[in-house]
Amino acid sequence: MGSQIQDKNSQVVFLKQRLNMFLDVLDAIEPENTELEDIDRLIDMIDDLESKCREFNHRDI
Repeated sequence: MGSQIQDKNSQVVFLKQRLNMFLDVLDAIEPENTELEDIDRLIDMIDDLESKCREFNHRDI
């Protein structure tokens, strides 16, 4: 994997990029064609983003 992100600015940039990726995926989904696996992937993306936020917060202690 990549190197750890230590400084606050890099952390914020990383989180913004991940959130934008999530929003792009969300925008691309056609509601009438969405399957349960698609929703599960979205939930996984949010869980990963939340985990990364906790990780960054823990580093600041």
